[in-house]
Amino acid sequence: MADVLKLGVVGCLGRMGQAIVASIKAVSGAEFVAGSEVSTHPNVGMRMPGTDVIVFGEARQVFEASDVVIDFTPPGNTSAHAVMAAQSGTALVIGTTGFSADDNKAIDLAAQDTVIIQAGNYSLGVNLMMALVKEAAAKLGSDWDIEVLEMHHRDKVDAPSGTAIMLGEAAAEGRASTLEALRADMRDGITGAREKGTIGFAALRGGSVIGEHDVVFASSSERITLSHKAENRTLFADGAVRAAVWAATRQPGRYDMKDVLDI
Repeated sequence: MADVLKLGVVGCLGRMGQAIVASIKAVSGAEFVAGSEVSTHPNVGMRMPGTDVIVFGEARQVFEASDVVIDFTPPGNTSAHAVMAAQSGTALVIGTTGFSADDNKAIDLAAQDTVIIQAGNYSLGVNLMMALVKEAAAKLGSDWDIEVLEMHHRDKVDAPSGTAIMLGEAAAEGRASTLEALRADMRDGITGAREKGTIGFAALRGGSVIGEHDVVFASSSERITLSHKAENRTLFADGAVRAAVWAATRQPGRYDMKDVLDI
């Protein structure tokens, strides 16, 4: 790793992008060197507030200037960014959710040539919660119903959230199964009785909620709820920057936040 780790941010003027840049500035040995926005953004060609970095109108320029790029942009950009990472040999930290099968294929292919870290959530608390959900699901058994409830701000485009899916996957793993086999999505109309052993999901959208997740374990006589509430975006930004620093010393491959945190 170079003496100073050069970090870039695509979507640097968005809410998460600005939080990530602020987190980078607080890390010793790392420097924010490049950022980009869509070419039509009015601030392209101008300095990123609080820095001397000129905002690019093309993501490729960020990859060419950086050791590691952090990406929290909408999912439609992910495949292209993964290709850019592989071509430039730049590590990529992805915080985007709502991937298609083609997106995942592009990430897997890029990970053959560079380091890719992809996680539905970069919070330490959420990743510890996943471990607790897995253990609870294993201990409680299929007589306990599992429901995953999440709420986010009105502008979030995918549902259930990537974090909710991760929590569902942890519960399914605890039951020695897969989420694909156990998943029951949001209900509407006359649905009939709840199927035993399934993992249900519900998504709420409204206001400026950053992120709230509950996993409910319910039996016929008692209920356990594991909860996480994000108070601000700093925890996600700090986690993504921590992942970027970790990525700089790894061999090519696809990793997640559990690898970064050694959970």
